[in-house]
Amino acid sequence: MTDFAVSVNGVTKEFILYHNRNYNLKEKLIGLVSGQFREKKEHFRALDDVSIDVRQGEAVGLLGHNGSGKSTLLKLIAGILKPTTGTIAINGRIAPFIELGVGFNPQLTGEENIFLNGTLYGCTNQQLKALYDDIVEFSELGDFIDIPLKNYSSGMQMRLGFSIAVHLEPTILLADEVLAVGDVSFQEKCLDRIRLLRAKGMTLILVSHSEDMVHDFCDRFFELEHGKVIRSGTTKRNQTDG
Repeated sequence: MTDFAVSVNGVTKEFILYHNRNYNLKEKLIGLVSGQFREKKEHFRALDDVSIDVRQGEAVGLLGHNGSGKSTLLKLIAGILKPTTGTIAINGRIAPFIELGVGFNPQLTGEENIFLNGTLYGCTNQQLKALYDDIVEFSELGDFIDIPLKNYSSGMQMRLGFSIAVHLEPTILLADEVLAVGDVSFQEKCLDRIRLLRAKGMTLILVSHSEDMVHDFCDRFFELEHGKVIRSGTTKRNQTDG
């Protein structure tokens, strides 16, 4: 498959969950005496042998309830997490718009975070200076751009993060439920920009609870449950286009 953008092959991701975590000597001694307070480790399998291929220029939706593994899969594709087993291959430049605060420093201003975040995407200062005004204008932050990010609301952080991601024109955009943050007019503005980038050939992997949104934006979908792919297929959009 030479035209792939993302190839997930047999990926499993396990986490270790600690119950009755003992943080000091007193708690450890109590745990030795009483079994109900003893520290226990549990291996939790968030993803179980998942394989997904996404072609260049394709839009794929990941559906599933909370805890199904879809956000974990997106973080693995972004490189934020590493798989326990299996492999993930990426062919292109990824912009992960996954959760608020990733790649940001709350102590820095919005302006400083534009340059910090853009550098993480591999852009030079010169490139970011050329894009700066457009990023600020799209984010609608105006006079707030020189205020530390720790004073931003979640909606303001979302505006800044999304604006940076789409103005760098990635070849692959990873978008999680954070698109639901903010007012309706800005959400529609975000979706319009995604449509524009999609028309230019950008690959999209979209996590959503909404089957309607996935059917509107995506060519195919995968539904996860308890870390496994239980259903996949083409969307109404793809069927209509075809």
